[in-house]
Amino acid sequence: MGNNNLGQGKWLLETNGLTKKLGGKAVVNGVDLQLGEGDIYGFLGPNGAGKTTTIRMLLGLARPTRGTVKVFGQNLAEHRLNILRQVGSLVEYPSYYGHLTGRENLEIIRRLLDVPKERIAEVLSIVRLEKDANRAARGYSLGMKQRLGIAAALLGHPRLLILDEPTNGLDPAGIQEIRELIKSLPTERGVTIMLSSHLLSEVEQMATRVGIITAGKLVYQDSIERLKQRTAGRIRLNVSEPEAAWKRLLEQGYEAQRDERGVTISGENDREVAAIVTELVRERHLVYRVEEESSSLESVFLEMTGTGGSL
Repeated sequence: MGNNNLGQGKWLLETNGLTKKLGGKAVVNGVDLQLGEGDIYGFLGPNGAGKTTTIRMLLGLARPTRGTVKVFGQNLAEHRLNILRQVGSLVEYPSYYGHLTGRENLEIIRRLLDVPKERIAEVLSIVRLEKDANRAARGYSLGMKQRLGIAAALLGHPRLLILDEPTNGLDPAGIQEIRELIKSLPTERGVTIMLSSHLLSEVEQMATRVGIITAGKLVYQDSIERLKQRTAGRIRLNVSEPEAAWKRLLEQGYEAQRDERGVTISGENDREVAAIVTELVRERHLVYRVEEESSSLESVFLEMTGTGGSL
């Protein structure tokens, strides 16, 4: 199965300054991706942000204008075959022969990959298609076709699985099935996953790590926990004489903003909020109301991508 150690550095997949120009315009612009082993990496951005072009470069289907792709510690340009033998992918809709059964479709790919026959039963079991394996693929639902595509991508025992919009067009039940399947693969099969989506709500239920791309640039990359921390609540206090109250809080070392009705401080714990209220009352301010304001993950995403709600 080729080189199984990660070589230098801790990343299973890493890009450096990855750029692709089409017609003189950079559709992917200086992207530095970093995926760790066992990650479910959610690659997020509005449609047209450069997600699919990036994925095509990671799979050797498009040549970067500049920049490098390293997978398993090796340069993709130099070790393409060795790397891609260990990478499974599902880009756009899975291709299959409608008149053949699910099992027969997998048999064609198995022969190309030259893996043992029993691997077909294994992947059918992983994607829970055993019962429908002998039905013609043209009769499959969209969700079953996606699962057949993932089964095909898993045939060669990949260490890395790259899925482009894997839940696109599925009904809620199909989305749930694919989601549970993806979440199980790192722990049960030792597969690292990169999946793209334009829906934050979709990715946040699966991903351990997130990269957000907009207009070809990576604007965020970190753990899903860090992203969630950005939505931590801020505390708003409606007070008398907001200007004087704001100055007093700044003197005390609090991060505070003011407007004509009061002040807002970054999400402090209950004890600190109580201390702030006590301080303001001691300074003869009237505290009319204390409330928590939290921004949703969705609003943080829209702010980063500048899409203003329309993806």
